[in-house]
Amino acid sequence: MNPIIETQALTKVYGANGAAVHALRGIDLTVAKGEFVALIGPSGSGKSTLMAILGCLDLPTAGTYTLDGRQVQGLSGGELARIRNEKVGFVFQSYNLLPKATIIRNVELPMLYAGVGRKERRERALALLEKVGIADKADKLPATLSGGQKQRVAVARALANGPALLLADEPTGALDSKTGAEVLDLFRELHRQGNTLLLVTHDPSIAALAQRKVELHDGLIAGEFEPGTHPAEHQVRVGR
Repeated sequence: MNPIIETQALTKVYGANGAAVHALRGIDLTVAKGEFVALIGPSGSGKSTLMAILGCLDLPTAGTYTLDGRQVQGLSGGELARIRNEKVGFVFQSYNLLPKATIIRNVELPMLYAGVGRKERRERALALLEKVGIADKADKLPATLSGGQKQRVAVARALANGPALLLADEPTGALDSKTGAEVLDLFRELHRQGNTLLLVTHDPSIAALAQRKVELHDGLIAGEFEPGTHPAEHQVRVGR
């Protein structure tokens, strides 16, 4: 089976010469189709930089990245935008919903960019809102929803084009513990349905829900280990 994510010697350097910052120092990472992986590590470890590259929001300085069989490095801005819209679904801590658009319109937006017809967009958006449990809010504006409901809309929008990969960046960071647990239950259900998930978090209790945890330190993968174990017990160096 071809992996959804495959990186080799991935590096990212910001600045130059004496001012250069090495955010990623050689990342070798593979994520299989249908896998649920948590990316963990302290602030400054490179999580956000790696997330941006995997989501085609940024390009590496060196190394290779293959997303669902497609080489990413060297693509133009337009090609990256197209892959982003078709292959990747994003769920952010801050929801990133359009405040003046209805809930259903927010979910339809990625399909609009992909050229999906109006009737199919509406049907698919309603089905996704039903899937995440808020179909009754379709004609409401984001300001009328709770934080948990907004995040459910964000999940529905992320799934709009049937992406190969769902990226979630601290998806419960703005939620209370009860609402956060409900959103995490939704992610678990999406995984059971066969979706490929990569979740970035600093919270060990959230990372424990994944099949596999990948820990970053100083731009390198320090280890990969199963939930419920200590990193030191499974110290597998896979970076350079």
